[in-house]
Amino acid sequence: MARLIAQVLIALIVIGTILGIATIMLLFLGQDWTDALFWILSAVMIIAALLVVVMRDIIRCGLAMIVCFGSLAGIYVLMGAPLIGAAQVIVYIGAISVLILFAIMLTQTKDAPVILAVVLALAVTATDWHAAAERATAGANKVAALLFDQYVLPFEIVSVLLLAAVVGGVFLAKREPGGPS
Repeated sequence: MARLIAQVLIALIVIGTILGIATIMLLFLGQDWTDALFWILSAVMIIAALLVVVMRDIIRCGLAMIVCFGSLAGIYVLMGAPLIGAAQVIVYIGAISVLILFAIMLTQTKDAPVILAVVLALAVTATDWHAAAERATAGANKVAALLFDQYVLPFEIVSVLLLAAVVGGVFLAKREPGGPS
């Protein structure tokens, strides 16, 4: 019980600090609401990311990951990219997080950290960071025209694969223990 109270107090101190800094930015430093909101969303995202790494309960880690993705979507909207923010919500919160939570609940493998480290190392080394730093500006009309003109077949294939993954996850989740596998 004392540990829970300590955790709640630490969380309240962190939230109070974040809101205090945002208030100081608004009242005394002359910043506008978007700067303060950016500060709050980025702090929430960093705290949620730390909770994903630190917490012991894997389901709560998945829920903290959803909070992290939601904060990132808010930052995208603040940066003037509402289409990417909406895609973040639909794809990452709506599909990927649910798929990860299903995978966590259905598997009991202990090799996941090693596999995750290898995949992360491959992704970091394969990324062209200089090209990723250049800002690309494209409106919703350009993205929609490109997506449904040149990439309509891959878009439909991905949608069918995601549907099959969701149906398979529901089928595996509804399977009774001790029944046919």
